[in-house]
Amino acid sequence: MSDSLTTAGFCLCSAILAVLLRQYSREQSLAAALAACVIVSAALLAMLSPLTSQLRELFSESGLSEGYISVVFKALAIAFITQLTSSLCRDCGEPAIGSAAEMWGRGALVFLSLPLIRELVQRVGGLL
Repeated sequence: MSDSLTTAGFCLCSAILAVLLRQYSREQSLAAALAACVIVSAALLAMLSPLTSQLRELFSESGLSEGYISVVFKALAIAFITQLTSSLCRDCGEPAIGSAAEMWGRGALVFLSLPLIRELVQRVGGLL
């Protein structure tokens, strides 16, 4: 709970700093926003480390392949990166580039999921 409050406070202070900097220089405002995103993302990765081991145990107990967990984490990374990129592009006044980033992220997720879809179709075909 306290980590969430600390992160929320950091994000709000960073947003205020970015808004204040925007009056003087859009480039510095973007740099401040990007730095805040990197710091929060690094903190999130540190927090997810114990979760990774628990998910690996869960997948091994269920009999699912270890490869699936890497797909899940890659999908999460793509989703986070795409959202941050899209938001930063929109903040810079480039909504078309933000939309292109979202479109790329969706395509990357589809491409990443193809092996899982192939295996699902094979298993369903084996049941019929």
